[in-house]
Amino acid sequence: MKIAQRMENLSPSVTMAITALGRELKAQGKDILSFSAGEPDFDTPEIVKNAAIKAIKDGFTKYTAVEGITETKQAIINKLKKDHGLTYELNQIVISNGAKHSLFNLCQLLIEKGDEVIIPAPYWVTYPEQVKFSDGVPVFIDTDESTEFKMTAEQLKAAITPKTKAIMLNTPSNPTGAVYSKEELIAIGKVLEGTDILVWSDEMYEKIMYDGKEFTAAASVSEDMYQRTITINGLSKAVAMTGWRFGYIATPKVEIVKAMTKLQGQVTSNVNSITQHAAIPALEGDADADIEMMRKAFEERRDIAVESFNAIKGVSCFKPQGAFYLFVNIKEITPDSMKFAADLLEDKGVAVVPGLAFGMEGYFRFSFATDLASIQEGIRRIKDFIEK
Repeated sequence: MKIAQRMENLSPSVTMAITALGRELKAQGKDILSFSAGEPDFDTPEIVKNAAIKAIKDGFTKYTAVEGITETKQAIINKLKKDHGLTYELNQIVISNGAKHSLFNLCQLLIEKGDEVIIPAPYWVTYPEQVKFSDGVPVFIDTDESTEFKMTAEQLKAAITPKTKAIMLNTPSNPTGAVYSKEELIAIGKVLEGTDILVWSDEMYEKIMYDGKEFTAAASVSEDMYQRTITINGLSKAVAMTGWRFGYIATPKVEIVKAMTKLQGQVTSNVNSITQHAAIPALEGDADADIEMMRKAFEERRDIAVESFNAIKGVSCFKPQGAFYLFVNIKEITPDSMKFAADLLEDKGVAVVPGLAFGMEGYFRFSFATDLASIQEGIRRIKDFIEK
């Protein structure tokens, strides 16, 4: 038996591989502290769970429309209007099995062989893999700490070619926690004016912002950006619903929605009916108190973790404005983040994700979406590993 050639274009997720290895070692009885997965340690809010239980008891257990039920799509529309002043109709929304599924659908229906997608680095590990799997070409724009790991309008302009199909924005960013300001998004929009280039804006971490900073949705900065932006979002991170698998897109381009619905209808059909009902109170704001409780906890953990890492000789850490990751600079320690992560796991039982997985060597990603005691012990072990 021969595996299809297209699979040669797809690399396994380093994040998932390290998370799985950490769980395996833990099951063997080893003392493992994992900071690899981007998963909140909090439980899903009760109001969300109760909505799911009600849906089950009410017998809402059948197939739904492929693109999602009207009530949940309307809740998405209401949320986008309330939070960002954006207006969408029911035929401009598709609900998928997590934002990763939404992105995969977009790649499959929009990218043809040789199409280029501009991706700022460091990037979420899935972006280039899905582009390559769709026969597209990821075009990377390297960023650094001088711009807070954000692509500039000038860099974008220089990277555009006649083959550019889309740019990938992620704000707040995984893995850096960087957040694009309104002014930066306006500048990016100005570069794109007069082109057919789409903006794919992954805004999964929009509710996890720090220091009183305001989040700006890419589609909200101008009419031109609204027309070209496909907003990708979900409930996994901010509402601690990773296992529920709920993602969605919003776009004024109804032809994209129709194509995505057709594709999804032949692959997964609808998101499970229980999750769709459970999502409604989260989208409508009924879980906002729970979201704020988690956000405050993440902010406290961030502050302690950043200070602790910056106290280690040879290590430095950018202070993120959003999400729940630190992108830790170890260039003075080693240029090989893969070996660093492997040795750290073996010697100290601490799992982190090497920066190479995100397209940037000399760093590792540390998720602080876990309890404070584990964070402090994990950093203590990392410090001991580095000093020895």
